Amino acid sequence: MGKKWLIRFLLIAVFGVFLLVGTVFAAEYFSDKKTVKERIAEFGDEARNRMKPYFEQAKVTYPPKQLTFIGLKEEKTLELWVVTGTGKRIFIRDYPILAASGVAGPKLREGDRQVPEGFYGIESLNPNSRYHVSLRVSYPNDEDRKHGKEENRERLGGDIMIHGKSASIGCLAMGDPAAEELFTLAADIGQKHVTVIIVPCDFRKKGIPEIPSDSPVWVSDLYKRLDAELKRYGR
Repeated sequence: MGKKWLIRFLLIAVFGVFLLVGTVFAAEYFSDKKTVKERIAEFGDEARNRMKPYFEQAKVTYPPKQLTFIGLKEEKTLELWVVTGTGKRIFIRDYPILAASGVAGPKLREGDRQVPEGFYGIESLNPNSRYHVSLRVSYPNDEDRKHGKEENRERLGGDIMIHGKSASIGCLAMGDPAAEELFTLAADIGQKHVTVIIVPCDFRKKGIPEIPSDSPVWVSDLYKRLDAELKRYGR
């Protein structure tokens, strides 16, 4: 009987040690996790101050109600536009894209290292990104899924971000200061009010490029729609 109680005591003691260690580990692990609100408290004011001159020059009150990010893959540039309540497009500024893998053409599958092309939104904000902070692009969208189903492509990929740092595979790496500004903008106006348009090159200057013969048949129609939309954003 004494041995049974001793074994129980030892088991309880061991369990208690594991529980204590686990609690300490969890507290240590999660202590560095930040909320969007906490991240904005860290760098939001500085980010807004950096953006202020651009909004003043464009005669736009901050925060705006609606934004469009235009990603130009060949030019490695991300343009920032405000869309007013009357539908007017006002250019604010552009940012250099420090890294973006792949070539012209839409993203078709997981692992193809392509930056997607098309019309997207911002699904969520990640205040704890490995790349400082990030904005998750809504790839694949309904159109991507439709084409994937028609062409029997199941693994479309995902996790496409606009983020900090200067390295990327399929994402748009903007550097930390620019990522903070874009993150702050999206947090201030609400991510649902941000539209993301990504194109292979600036159609407004170069026209629609020749589409490789091995491209899906729907790419031509996508580029025509992207071209028509970009014409609404005249510099």
